[in-house]
Amino acid sequence: MKLHGYFRSSAAYRVRIALNLKGISAEHLPHHLRKGEQCAPSYLAINPQGLVPALENDAGAVLTQSVAIIEWLDETHPNSPLLPKDTLQRAKVRAFALAIACDTHPVQNLKVLARLRELGLAEEKVQDWAAWVNREGLSACETLIKGEPGPFCFGHTPTLADLCLVPQLANARRFGVDVSAYPRLLKAEAAAKALPAFANAAPEKQPDAE
Repeated sequence: MKLHGYFRSSAAYRVRIALNLKGISAEHLPHHLRKGEQCAPSYLAINPQGLVPALENDAGAVLTQSVAIIEWLDETHPNSPLLPKDTLQRAKVRAFALAIACDTHPVQNLKVLARLRELGLAEEKVQDWAAWVNREGLSACETLIKGEPGPFCFGHTPTLADLCLVPQLANARRFGVDVSAYPRLLKAEAAAKALPAFANAAPEKQPDAE
């Protein structure tokens, strides 16, 4: 398999964690987002959205969108399942993950922030925007799992929810958010980061880290 990504991309980070949890080896192909390498014609031929990650399987098929990639990995490599068997819990895990992957992360990603700068917003305001988006999303996520048993987001093993949470907390810190306001999220993060699969997927552990 080949994983197209970028060390600081939280979406690629999610997929790296999933690969590690599943024990799947993949060739990591970096595309420097700040240099616009994701917009190169050669990469757009792989992913027309010009986003990372993209995963090429051994047969050459290309998958895009981190949550879709992770669910495919979970279906094709059922060891260390990332979604509960119980249908209600499965829906709750997906809802938590999508609160981050669809409603939080995309609104503060590189493309959106670049557009805000193009529209003339001062850099301080751009950073304030990103911090606000993270606070809004994480506050909702804190409430979503407040009553769930730990130590992970949903029980005693990591799920898709944890794969989305850990990278997003890293984003929030980068934008100066005081994450101490989210004790339940921090509990899940601590449990996750104690696992080698999470620790080895961290941005600073990647060969393309700056």
